[in-house]
Amino acid sequence: MSKYHIVIIGSGPAGLSAAARAAYHDQQAGRTEPSYVLLEGFSRISKTIDEYQKGKHVMAEPGFIDLRSDLNFEINTRERILDEWNRGVQESKVNIRYNAEVVSVEGTQGDFTINLKNGEKISAEFVVLGIGLQGNPRKLGVAGEDLPDVAYTLSDPDEFKEQTIVVIGAGDAAIENALALARNNKVYIVNRRSEFSRAKEGNLNAVLAAINNKRLDFSCIYDAGVSEVREYTQDGCKLQIDLKTPDGLKTISCHRVIGRLGAIAPRDFVEKCGITFPSDKPDAIPVLSSKYESNVPGLYIIGALAGYPLIKQAMNQGYDVIEFILGNNIRPVDHELLAARFALLPYHRDVEEVIELLQQQIPMFRQMNALLLRELLNESDLHVSFPKAEMAEAQRSLDQLVRNDTRGRLRPSIAVMEGDFLFRNEDYSNTFYTILEGEVDIRVKNKEGKYLTFTLGPGQFFGEMSLISGRPRNGDAIAKKDCILLETPRRTMLKLVNSNDEIRLGIDWVFITRALQGFFAPRGNVFDIRQIAHATKLNRYVKGDHLYKEGEKGDKLFLIRSGTVNLQKNIGGVPISLSQAKTAQVIGEMALLGSPLRHESAIAVSQVETIELSQDALNALFAQDEVGRTKVEEAAAQRLLTNTDVQTYNQRNNRVSFLMDQGLGEATNALVIDTKLCVGCDNCEVACAETHGGISRLNRKAGVGFADLQVPVACRHCEIPHCMKDCPANAIHRAPSGEVFIDDSCIGCGNCESNCVYDVIHMAYPQREKNSVWSWMFLGLGSRPGEKPVDKKKQASEAQGKKAVKCDSCKDLSGGPACVRSCPTGAAKRISPDQFIDILKVQ
Repeated sequence: MSKYHIVIIGSGPAGLSAAARAAYHDQQAGRTEPSYVLLEGFSRISKTIDEYQKGKHVMAEPGFIDLRSDLNFEINTRERILDEWNRGVQESKVNIRYNAEVVSVEGTQGDFTINLKNGEKISAEFVVLGIGLQGNPRKLGVAGEDLPDVAYTLSDPDEFKEQTIVVIGAGDAAIENALALARNNKVYIVNRRSEFSRAKEGNLNAVLAAINNKRLDFSCIYDAGVSEVREYTQDGCKLQIDLKTPDGLKTISCHRVIGRLGAIAPRDFVEKCGITFPSDKPDAIPVLSSKYESNVPGLYIIGALAGYPLIKQAMNQGYDVIEFILGNNIRPVDHELLAARFALLPYHRDVEEVIELLQQQIPMFRQMNALLLRELLNESDLHVSFPKAEMAEAQRSLDQLVRNDTRGRLRPSIAVMEGDFLFRNEDYSNTFYTILEGEVDIRVKNKEGKYLTFTLGPGQFFGEMSLISGRPRNGDAIAKKDCILLETPRRTMLKLVNSNDEIRLGIDWVFITRALQGFFAPRGNVFDIRQIAHATKLNRYVKGDHLYKEGEKGDKLFLIRSGTVNLQKNIGGVPISLSQAKTAQVIGEMALLGSPLRHESAIAVSQVETIELSQDALNALFAQDEVGRTKVEEAAAQRLLTNTDVQTYNQRNNRVSFLMDQGLGEATNALVIDTKLCVGCDNCEVACAETHGGISRLNRKAGVGFADLQVPVACRHCEIPHCMKDCPANAIHRAPSGEVFIDDSCIGCGNCESNCVYDVIHMAYPQREKNSVWSWMFLGLGSRPGEKPVDKKKQASEAQGKKAVKCDSCKDLSGGPACVRSCPTGAAKRISPDQFIDILKVQ
């Protein structure tokens, strides 16, 4: 039986890098016989990469860390990377055995037996598993998932031409497959989320560009899940696939379905090795030490099976694990980056000790793989609070750290002063905060104008309401003494939530608890409210779904977590819109306050999530705090009053329904014109153009009218803006006052234009600065007001490329929107849904 110091199983990026490092140490020690062997069950190296689609462009992510390996790796095609690795294996004289499939590993450190499929046994002191996951693709999980034309890999995209192909998935593999197929086929890519939150930046930019490329027959269906796949032999197609979408069931006839939903661990093999998993979930990964050692002493796991499939990370792990086994306590490659991130921490500890401490202290971090935690720390900002007297010294330390960073890679801690606001009430920011040490005060103003303050401590988090609902901040967040906070970007947090059920469920539970406390029982006992939260139900609806119907018996109320609901009543056989309810509002309360029959129907205007409360849960909350009963009764009274007003002023024609049909139900700030007053002067458009470099952001004539109202083509500043979804440059923002605007970092990809369902965004070349109106009036220079300037430098302008243009509601003008101010008759108004009744009263 052959015996080695180290046996490496699997020649993927991690295993190859480990073998190359072991070969280096053998050469340095002058060994004539290798102390290690690399076992590969395939006939060539790196089966996973070998089976990538032909011509696949492989990216070297993450970009913020360096490669540490004896093999080269940089962004290139799959073929060239494999050629480079084969050359590296030969030059390093790596001891590799092909077609050596391992069926089991037995024993422990110093006495492992590796059993091969051909019956051979190999002895080892240490074993490194780098077997990856790609042999175990995750299937669709619906009827038809195993039909002949449903596949889970793609080798050669050029094999398919002039077909309709549906790609399921939103990760890098799905995007790359879809883009390659789009060269010769009609392609749909199905994303079960509203964004490509898991994709590398390069793939994100590429798929958004394809979606917006009018020359490609390429479409994305967001927020969709597969319901069924079935055989279909009409129209030259072979399959039909049913998708559950926000607009209902969508059926696509196609030739082929390709599922790229990731892969799951080969649990049978891994568990036979003695390795345990933390749960029975298919996507669970083994718990490893910071040196990649499993619960079996001497058995290490690296690469995708360790929970991190990126090639550069896997190769770094392969290098590191050999060093660890040989007793060399090297620092991880991101050590310097995290050391800078931890620069202001009061701990006198090494980076690894700090990470271990944080994972022990923060409940959410305990659910995370160590590598994912490092990624979270690298992508987040760390804030440390100081008393005013110590701020100057803290800032000097940070400035010195930046000056010493010759490569410009480091992102140090951020010093904040004790008592500073992290955010303010109604701010439209959406980052997520985790408290590592100290305390934060969350201050909320009640109806009487008095502040209620809640103090959060270590291990708790906040900011989840804006993260989930898209609504502005609900209260002020104030840093207290010696507070240490991790501020995580929305995109990073969504990626984490979407990939980790435990964290998602934990955030959901805290969200529900805080929502119940904030609305129903601000003075209630948090522990008791947590128990009530367990008795609630989280519901999700797509556009057009009924939450309940008029005339039904009701025994539940709904607190809206996100989205907009239209409340509608049948009057004389005609459905009349009464009002709208949005995030943080309650509906259905009348049925629990003595009127058991529903007075109206509640219909989802967009995707909606609600917290459903039974009568018992509501009574338990009322017992906690009588304020809750008062708020619910006042909400019911106000809704009755509003509904009565709407019915009174809306009987002749359903203006509210018209406004809802034009998307004003999800608006926060929309332009409406009273056509009885409008004289058609177009001052609104001229003023808009004059305010925005000659490019008008509204189109009055293209607007839709009904009765005495007209809704021009102009931005609604949606509650949850469609345009902000997947902006690769992160160029679209919300001002603290709520206006949605595009900054100068726009790269002109056109994604926002495609995502806007109201056609209020267009692409335009930057305009040259105009002469003043006085120059035109007295000297005849330049163009008249509202007219595009004559640009003698057109080529220079066009060289900059088109950029996205949209209304920003003149957020920087103290007098308010120019379109409204310029209207000579007062016909133009900016309104939100809660002002609909005011519009009706004056019509």
